[in-house]
Amino acid sequence: MELKRILHADDDPDIREIVQMSLDFFGDFELKQFPDGGSAFEAFQSFKPQLLLLDYMMPGMTGPELWQNIAKFEGYERIPAIFLTAKAEASVSEVLMLKGAAAVILKPFAPEALANEIVSIWDSWNAKR
Repeated sequence: MELKRILHADDDPDIREIVQMSLDFFGDFELKQFPDGGSAFEAFQSFKPQLLLLDYMMPGMTGPELWQNIAKFEGYERIPAIFLTAKAEASVSEVLMLKGAAAVILKPFAPEALANEIVSIWDSWNAKR
């Protein structure tokens, strides 16, 4: 299955802009972006994302909380989540991966490589299913 719809939530407008430019220039995705977990949660059912690209730390609803809330809905129980985080501690990545995250990408990331990295993670995720 080809990846098309990505829901991206990050409270940093610069990161949202970099992600949008990167995925527009180096990929062919329908990207919906949100400045916080709450607005992303309100919109996810109408958008029907195939993959979540989430900031780890956001005010209000964090990335992990958003992922958990979306996963409670039928058809989204196993939606892959990739976390973008500036939290470099290995323990953060380990916990997310143990909870079933598809991947953790550390900020700063290489914008020119992001689309290919996401597709590679998507392909690996689907190969395991």
